[in-house]
Amino acid sequence: MNARAILLLLVIAPAAASVAQRGEFGRTRRMLGDPNEFYTPPEFRGNAKYDGRFTFARIKYRGYGHFTNEGPGWSHDYPRAESHFMRIMQEITTMHPFIESPLAVGGNIFALDDPELFKYPVAYLSEPGGWFPTDSEVLGLRKYLLKGGFVIVDDFDGGRMDQDWNNFVFQMKRALPAHRIVELQNTHPIFDAFFKVDLTLMERGGYRGTPIYYAIFQDNDPKKRIMMVINFNNDIGEYWQWSDQGFSPVPSNEAYKLGVNYIIYALTH
Repeated sequence: MNARAILLLLVIAPAAASVAQRGEFGRTRRMLGDPNEFYTPPEFRGNAKYDGRFTFARIKYRGYGHFTNEGPGWSHDYPRAESHFMRIMQEITTMHPFIESPLAVGGNIFALDDPELFKYPVAYLSEPGGWFPTDSEVLGLRKYLLKGGFVIVDDFDGGRMDQDWNNFVFQMKRALPAHRIVELQNTHPIFDAFFKVDLTLMERGGYRGTPIYYAIFQDNDPKKRIMMVINFNNDIGEYWQWSDQGFSPVPSNEAYKLGVNYIIYALTH
């Protein structure tokens, strides 16, 4: 393992002290919530004011789909995943991203129909199996992607008789009915945008099956930019979240590399 790879694991260790641990609220709450309301993570105190810096943007959805001790699926791994990841971006790039403020840690949270989302070029959607967007949110996603936004879809697999995948495909048909979801080959430039990612290392560490990477391209043209990248049978946010606890070091490094590549690719295409 080279020095840069080791750095990816070591630099996030100080982050653990600055991110509040989930308390009894998260461990005990199991009831379903109002499907028309947004869950509020116990650590969330409001979004940081936009100041031009790159800021991690997490997409929220209504209801309590895939609820666990970390809340509904959209909030899984929050805020440790983005806090650790942004510290990596701080160390290995010149971007100086937002990391934390008195209110926010790691990044901001937005609904898809929030106009503020358009200030953030990259957004992250977790557990799309529990995602049932309103017509307004579908329209917001369509506009965001077509106007240059880039979405990372993460944290779902082929369990539940493919219900999660089928729901994701259905919702994307609502948002982009003419666009196709296509499998990415490991030779695509996104896997070499900053780091050369070894996807086989993700496969060896894959605890949700063999990872498969999909994309939605602008105008369905593989020669044009990727608008959305989909980590199927994978959960790079989980690796980010627990990397400072020694969780699967080898795939965790590749998960960080994937995240860095996604952002560099999105900002240069």
